[in-house]
Parts: sequence; C-alpha cells; structure tokens
Amino acid sequence: MSSSPTVFPEKLAKIVDRFKRRTNPKQKYEQLLWYAKKLPAMPETDKIADNKVQGCVSKVYITAAKEDGKILYQGDSDAQLVKGLVAFLIEGLNGLTPEEIIEVQPNFIEETGLQVSLTPSRANGFYNIFQLMKQKAAELV
Repeated sequence: MSSSPTVFPEKLAKIVDRFKRRTNPKQKYEQLLWYAKKLPAMPETDKIADNKVQGCVSKVYITAAKEDGKILYQGDSDAQLVKGLVAFLIEGLNGLTPEEIIEVQPNFIEETGLQVSLTPSRANGFYNIFQLMKQKAAELV
C-alpha cells in the first residue's frame, strides 16, 4: 500500500477523478470555469504581496487560516481559468490538517491530465499555487 504514489485526500481524489473522466481538453476547461464560478469572493484587503503567488503570469492570491486544527483557504485570480485552478485546489485541500496538506505530493496535477490542456506557464502557475498553499499550511503547523 505505501508504494502507491497516487493516494490523495478524499476530496482531492474526487476532483482528480472528475478531471480524468473528461477526455476532451475543452471539457477540462469548462470544468475549471465551473470551479471558478463557485469560488467565494476573496476580500480585497487580503490581496497583498504576502498572499501573492510568485511565478504566475496572472495575479493570484491565497490566504490560509487554521480553524479547529484544519486549514481553510481563500483565493482569487484575475484570470478565470487560473481562478478555476485556485478553486480546484481550495476545494481539494480545505478542511485538511496542515500535516495532511504538507504530505500531498504534486503528482495529482499530472493525473488530472490538465498539463496537456494548459499552456506551460499556466501549468507552472498551477504548481506554484499548490506550493504556496503547502507553504502556508507549514507556517500554521
């Protein structure tokens, strides 16, 4: 069992499966745009340098708070597709402990098949968003 690199937290695994079922890149984009529409608004006061994702062409912001030992993220982007990536990660990681988030490996990104659909800069941005979320979780341990 421990040799399986594709064990993800339950919510993240469900989202990865949803994307894996969509074989057409257009369907994957539509799924991302659907997530973007679902993302709750982020307060403008949280859109500061400390919360900005570095290495993204778009403006992306992520905050993390710890409530009852679980991490709750908020995020936003000025680009709808990237906002969908933010929403995907928030949906998949919200409610986990910092330790659980730190354990998540980025191979779930490949499993979605999104890297084929995304431009290299967006795929890199997706990874950078994920890394900032892990960093913020580590700060809240």
